[in-house]
Amino acid sequence: MKNTLLKDIGLAFFRIAVSAMMLTHGLPKFQKLISGDFQFADPFGIGATPSLFLAVIGEFVCPILIIIGFKTRLAAIPPAITMAVAAFVAHGADDFSTKEKAIFYLVAFITISLLGPGKFGIDKR
Repeated sequence: MKNTLLKDIGLAFFRIAVSAMMLTHGLPKFQKLISGDFQFADPFGIGATPSLFLAVIGEFVCPILIIIGFKTRLAAIPPAITMAVAAFVAHGADDFSTKEKAIFYLVAFITISLLGPGKFGIDKR
């Protein structure tokens, strides 16, 4: 029982800490979106506004869902995709030290997607 409790505390700490750190990147993008400033990178040619909107979902909306533990496994997929785009498309030609943070977040959100929220989330799995 003690190991299960520690595992659930560890999962909660990990998902909350990683998502809170991601919010520091997503909040400025969210503020940019609601202020009407739609200038943003367009890595796939879909337009700057849709790219910004998708980045806000991946870096702001989904981390909030992960923090509260709601649909955690599904909510971790958009941030993982966003970080894969950041690491391998936006910073694809850069050296590893430049893309390292995006790769860290990619690995973290894949891990959250695989493990779920644990006991201390709305989903409680």
